[in-house]
Amino acid sequence: MNILWALFAMALGGFGGTSVAPDLGHSNNSQLPSLSNSFNTAIIQSQKEQVVIDADNPPAKVDPQPDAPVVKGIYVTAYSAGGARMAQLLELTDQTELNAMVIDIKDDLGYITYPSKNKAVKTMGEAKSFIRDINALMKRLEKHKVYPIARVVVFKDTILAKKNPELSFRNKDGSVWANGKGDSFVNPYSKEVWDYNIEIAKEAAKLGFKEIQFDYVRFPEGFETRADTLKYTQTDQSRVDVVAEFVQYARKELAPLGVRVSVDIFGYAASVPAAEGIGQDFVKISENVDVISPMVYPSHYSTGWYGVKDPDKDPYTTIKGSMKDTHKKLDPTKELKPIIRPWIQDFTASWLGSGHYIKYGKKQVEDQIKAMKEMNVDEYLLWNASNRYTPGVQYK
Repeated sequence: MNILWALFAMALGGFGGTSVAPDLGHSNNSQLPSLSNSFNTAIIQSQKEQVVIDADNPPAKVDPQPDAPVVKGIYVTAYSAGGARMAQLLELTDQTELNAMVIDIKDDLGYITYPSKNKAVKTMGEAKSFIRDINALMKRLEKHKVYPIARVVVFKDTILAKKNPELSFRNKDGSVWANGKGDSFVNPYSKEVWDYNIEIAKEAAKLGFKEIQFDYVRFPEGFETRADTLKYTQTDQSRVDVVAEFVQYARKELAPLGVRVSVDIFGYAASVPAAEGIGQDFVKISENVDVISPMVYPSHYSTGWYGVKDPDKDPYTTIKGSMKDTHKKLDPTKELKPIIRPWIQDFTASWLGSGHYIKYGKKQVEDQIKAMKEMNVDEYLLWNASNRYTPGVQYK
């Protein structure tokens, strides 16, 4: 029977932008899950061989991991993952409904966070032993039944830019451009940059990560103001299409390994037209990923969003408004609509200044979860840069 489904899948050719998974109903037949998985695997393999990368023609969306849990997770730095704090974080997942961790595998500077055996890393990047024994970490996560997600920061990469200036954006004098914080980016037009990051993702998949979460899948903020003055290789394609095609290419390469692809994106992207300056189109990216993770931290919305004077002080209203806009933006994509799994706030944004923020604790986190649940969003991720999460929260 599995062979018949495989043959049927191969006969479908390149596929269009609609779902082609069989409707297996609600039978109790124990063979159905494996049958569905075999069908998905056959389609995914065929897509890898036949799909032509095209931002305007996303392939049929087939889940490489249909048995994945409903994810409720936390962000974990490489320092925490490789250090003493990991025991506390595992205790948190053991004792609550939290069941996943997003762990830095390629961090915000571009460092690979464990002793990588990847040849591309040795020649183009740089590895650090923040996580000294990655295999031991994976076994530890498995023992505690934690769903492991590898965070890979893509185009914000100071390490790669400095080691390979030709892959970055350069000033007129040839020096590598950096933003006001000293961070450099690499060029999304570069296929070499694409492949470097996908090689890192493939190694993470082989280590046992179930999902690759790409972050900073974009050009630098404000790029439109300097696009004509910096030196870099480009084509006739728009920045939006280049970014969308990277994601499509990544999913084509990674789905056959049985891992999902997710992307972090600005939360307000669901509420505004495409951000052509940085190359992010919420819909085009979403059509090419299994999971979309809008960063809907209330502190990141300015005065007036969703009718709220200070969004940070009203997390319930802010999150509910953002989820309404997210559904509105993605519902027209139909079968191409990804799982919506927002990043929510478990930190206090004191930098907003007196009167514009509140201290975040149990109520504020639960208010965000309540708002998502009311908007039929069951998955979410908690962000706290120091990995100190609020105790006593009901993660419903």
